[in-house]
Amino acid sequence: MISYDNLWITMRNKGVTQYALIKQHHISPAQITRLKRNESVSTHTIEVFCRILDCTVSDVMTYIPDEEKPKV
Repeated sequence: MISYDNLWITMRNKGVTQYALIKQHHISPAQITRLKRNESVSTHTIEVFCRILDCTVSDVMTYIPDEEKPKV
């Protein structure tokens, strides 16, 4: 699973609000909703957030392995 929890931390640290993303950087509210739900987004979207926040990909997202399911 990909988690975007780092994005919200980075935004808080950089003083960037969701409102600013929408109004100043023209990010779609639907994209923000997808990120809040840890749904898939394009690499272009990740690149845009890295450019806006002047950060790296790891400041935006992390990979969390799914727990192994026991085989039946």
